[in-house]
Amino acid sequence: MTLLPADTLTDKAYHALEEEIVTLRIPPGTVVSEAILSRRLGVGRTPVREALQRLAREWLVVILPRRGIVVSDIDPVRQLRLLEARREIERFLVRSAAKRATLAQRAAFRAIADGMDTAGGSNDDLAFMRLDREFNLLVLEAAGNEFAASAMSLMNGLSRRFWYMHYKQAADLPLAARLHGAIARAVADGDAAAAGDASDALVEYIQAFARATIG
Repeated sequence: MTLLPADTLTDKAYHALEEEIVTLRIPPGTVVSEAILSRRLGVGRTPVREALQRLAREWLVVILPRRGIVVSDIDPVRQLRLLEARREIERFLVRSAAKRATLAQRAAFRAIADGMDTAGGSNDDLAFMRLDREFNLLVLEAAGNEFAASAMSLMNGLSRRFWYMHYKQAADLPLAARLHGAIARAVADGDAAAAGDASDALVEYIQAFARATIG
């Protein structure tokens, strides 16, 4: 049997755990165990430990020395503070992506926009969440600014989890999909101004959504 490189195993563990936490299959407040997660995911404890450390940097889990690892709580007020920062950083990133994306990346943005249309039309929450994650990663890659990307990567998982927690009560999935698709198409077209405006429209919608959950 050929073993995967350690970094690939860590990525596998990270992606699996991030999706389970974001989609609430591992709910807030859950105490998680490296050993149990290792057995369930079929990877060693070292990749799981590294994945959990990465999730801790993204505020999705809290590592408590000598006490264990706990999935972080969801806080609507903190989410609003996150969105204040996200508005500025995301606008910069999508404008930069529109200017710098390669032809292959522009094609990928168009495919994501088409996928958002399909997910919104069928009200498919899991497809939307996966496309949102793919979109976020592609923006970070295409923008070509590691400092802004580092800041934004700390927000993406928390934002997706907050949306998934409340969208059935307060959100409009087809609208959210259209707003994401508008950014993706503007980036694909190389229209930085339109990408920035579309990003502002998305964050304004998400802020209204977050305030509705508090109300």
